[in-house]
Amino acid sequence: MGAYIIKRIAIGIVTLFLVATITFFLMYLVPGGPFLSEKAPSKQTIEALEKKYGLDQPVYIQYINYMKGLLKLDLGPSLKMRGRDVAEVIKTRFPVSAKLGGIAMLLAICIGIPMGTFSAINRGKWFDSIVMIICTLGIAVPGFVVATVLMYFFGVTLHLLPTYGLSSPAHYILPVTALAFYPTAYISRLMRSSMLDVLGQDYMRTAKAKGLSQFKSLFKHALRNAVLPIITYLGPALAYILTGSLVVEKIFTIPGLGRQFVGSITDRDYPLIMGTTIFLAFLEYRNL
Repeated sequence: MGAYIIKRIAIGIVTLFLVATITFFLMYLVPGGPFLSEKAPSKQTIEALEKKYGLDQPVYIQYINYMKGLLKLDLGPSLKMRGRDVAEVIKTRFPVSAKLGGIAMLLAICIGIPMGTFSAINRGKWFDSIVMIICTLGIAVPGFVVATVLMYFFGVTLHLLPTYGLSSPAHYILPVTALAFYPTAYISRLMRSSMLDVLGQDYMRTAKAKGLSQFKSLFKHALRNAVLPIITYLGPALAYILTGSLVVEKIFTIPGLGRQFVGSITDRDYPLIMGTTIFLAFLEYRNL
C-alpha cells in the first residue's frame, strides 16, 4: 500500500511538471502579449511593465524563475487583474465552479442511474431505444454545443430561462443541464450494461424462482451490485465536469474559474494561464 501511494505521488509530480513545462513554452508560441490592446500603451510603458514582471528576460530564464516559485507554491501575480495573485483568483473563483459542477454531478447521478436501470429492465422495447438514442447524443455532442442549443431555444427563442449569471435558482438550470448532459448519458449506458450483466447472474434467477417480487429482487440484489461501476466512474466524471465547465461558464457568463481561464488566454495573462492549468491538471489527476 505504501509503495502504491509513493508511486502515485511520484507520477503526479512528474505529470504536473510536464503540464507546467509544455504549457509554459506553448504560451510563448502564441502571437501577441499581455500589454497589447486596442489602445496600445507607449513603447516605454510596455518595456517598463515587461521589466516589472520579468518578461524582458530570455524565455528559459523566465521558465527557471517560474518553476522556482512553483516549488514554493507561489503562482505569481496576475498581469491583468492588478494587485491580485493567481492563487487568490483561483481561491475566489473555484467555489463557483465547484458548486455548479457539484449540482451537475448530482443531477447526472439522479437521472442516469434510474434511466439506465429501467432501460435494462425494458431491453429491446421503445423506452430502451429512446434511452440509447439520448445516450449516444449525449456522448457524441460536445458540451459547448449543448449549451449553445439550450441557450438558443430556452433563452433566446422561448424566453423561458435566463442565459447569464447565477443570481437566482433559475439561472442554474441551463448551465447545469449542459454540464450534466454528457455524464448523465455515460452513467445511463454504464448502468444499463452493468444491470443487464447482473440480471443474467444465477442468484437473480434463483431469487426469481423462489418467488421474490421483481421490485425486491431489483432493489435488494441487483441494484447494489450493478451500481458498483458507477461509483468507480464518479471521480473521473467529477473531474470532467469541473474541467469541462470552461467553455460553458464563458457561454453563460458565469463568474467561475472556467470563465476566468478562457479570459486569461485571450488576455495573454501568462501567470493566470499557468496557475489555472496546473490547478485543473491537479484536480484531473487526483480524481483518476
